[in-house]
Amino acid sequence: VTREQLAHILRAASQIAEVSDVVVIGSQSVLGTFDDAVLPDEVIGSIEVDVAFLNDPANEKSDKVEGAIGEFSPFHEMFQYYAEGVSTSTAVLGPGWEDRLVVFENESTRPGRGLCLEPHDCVAAKLAAGREKDFEFAAALLREQLIDSELLIARIEALPIRSTQMQRLISWVRARAPKTPGAGS
Repeated sequence: VTREQLAHILRAASQIAEVSDVVVIGSQSVLGTFDDAVLPDEVIGSIEVDVAFLNDPANEKSDKVEGAIGEFSPFHEMFQYYAEGVSTSTAVLGPGWEDRLVVFENESTRPGRGLCLEPHDCVAAKLAAGREKDFEFAAALLREQLIDSELLIARIEALPIRSTQMQRLISWVRARAPKTPGAGS
């Protein structure tokens, strides 16, 4: 998905749900911070955008979006990308994530705007999910130095996960953190 396609999904989702703010939970939330031109293929390879809504406890808005522009919908068939309606509780997020949301708004998103996960929150949540594609996503952002390994570790330490999983994820990040020239010499 590109930023332009994300804007299209945000515009459609906000109209369907009849609210302006659409929360982007999944990997494509990084498009709120970075232009797709600087992102590696492992990061923007998805054709789905996970969208949720604040104050949607029964997921009624998410379900409406899923039905209208979700997988296998006419929207998906026409544009070759789609929205996955999810809950804000879908991702394992640490305290304060709502305060760090990145606003993605332009003429193409209106009447909506995206409230995208801050990239370190997104990557921490992806690592907590633990799927192979999530580790590839995180590794690509670390490799390209688009996220800071120490800030990512701090976000992992704030996640509500088991300490054994936390230590495993921190070790994984440290093993992939870019080495500073002259470090350890």
